[in-house]
Amino acid sequence: MNKNILKSYLAPGISALVLVLVPGFLIKAGLLSPYTGQVFVLGGINAIMALSVNMICGITGQLSLGQAGFMAIGAYSTILLNTHFGIPLVVAVILSAFITALFGILIGFPTLKLEGDYLAIVTLGFGEIIRVILINLKSLTGGPNGMQFNTILTFDIGFAYWAIIGVLALIVILTQNFIRSTYGRAILAVREDPIAANSNGISVFKYKMIGFVIASAIAGICGALYVCQIGFIKPEQASFTKSIDYLIFVVLGGMGSTTGSILAAFVLTYLQEFLRFLQDYRLLFYPVLLIIVMIFRPQGLLGTKELKFAKFPSDVKNWVLGIKSKFGKKEAK
Repeated sequence: MNKNILKSYLAPGISALVLVLVPGFLIKAGLLSPYTGQVFVLGGINAIMALSVNMICGITGQLSLGQAGFMAIGAYSTILLNTHFGIPLVVAVILSAFITALFGILIGFPTLKLEGDYLAIVTLGFGEIIRVILINLKSLTGGPNGMQFNTILTFDIGFAYWAIIGVLALIVILTQNFIRSTYGRAILAVREDPIAANSNGISVFKYKMIGFVIASAIAGICGALYVCQIGFIKPEQASFTKSIDYLIFVVLGGMGSTTGSILAAFVLTYLQEFLRFLQDYRLLFYPVLLIIVMIFRPQGLLGTKELKFAKFPSDVKNWVLGIKSKFGKKEAK
């Protein structure tokens, strides 16, 4: 471990830190165009949404096709709380996460007793119901024309980058600690073998519900950040195709891999903009890439691999103690 600590921990850690910090400083210094900065910010938003899908599909092991519906709920809740009730923006974003989690409970309670394709169909229907309701509640949602909502994140792309990347980092820290907790271990046990988990006293429905609600809350936060940064939202944001787009991030990155989901979200967001000169033909890129990955690497680009930082402090401590003991032996001689 002493010889490989730089390779195993510091190298990937520094690389990840550079990849996060450099774009922010370049945007702030004006060395990146607002358009390029917008692509990075959108990649961060998509990464948060990929974490939501990964929580329910990769970690909990349930196929949900309605995550875009939760994202739309979070976005519209933020607008209504801020404009109609005068609640400060930051508080409105936090409350939107709780509101979306409440919808997760209401939807999950009757549906999580289903599995596989049946659950996917029900969640798909939920997303479509949300979309239709948003279209018809014209007095509150603006109907099919959507709503505008301009904030500081809309006009200051540098501030938006740091805010969204900061929220992304916070969600990664919280979800990783949750996965390593007793609840997270129980959810992983349910994912691997529900019958065995149930026989060992783990409530399958309870832990499925916990994973589903957490995924819903993350989607709500993502929707709130999306509307704050883009400055506009339409009911189409809750459509089935949007849910599939977010699911592709997780499938390509690796089901259950937080690192893979984030990387796939950023890479595919950039590629979609890079291929914009192909116009609508660029939309063929996703299915072709998905087919190639499913044929040659069905577990996704990273599988279930993660950047490992959990044992970093203790490993460094052991490394330092090892060096001290070596010097102590030399002095004794």
